[in-house]
Amino acid sequence: MVDTTPLTRAVEHFADRLRAAPQSRLQRGAAAEALELARELARRAQALEEPGVEPREMPDAGMFAAADQITVAGHDLAVVIPADADVEEAVRLVEEAQKRAGV
Repeated sequence: MVDTTPLTRAVEHFADRLRAAPQSRLQRGAAAEALELARELARRAQALEEPGVEPREMPDAGMFAAADQITVAGHDLAVVIPADADVEEAVRLVEEAQKRAGV
């Protein structure tokens, strides 16, 4: 059994920081960075769940939904992620996105 706690913690931390961020920070790119991360996490989860099927793209639900989108995508990935190395890579993606978002 793969321990996905580091992934869910990283996703929750980023989401909490986004929720606490001022609107101006979200507008300056933090929300866009979060959406790109959510799309990547969702793409990875879908590829594991449905190999060979073209992944669906997560829609842009607006800057105030970005925190929820990374939470959902991160938790979806945590359910299907196959190995500890994959968890580490996903955590790295989340942490790098959070740094680029500046939150």
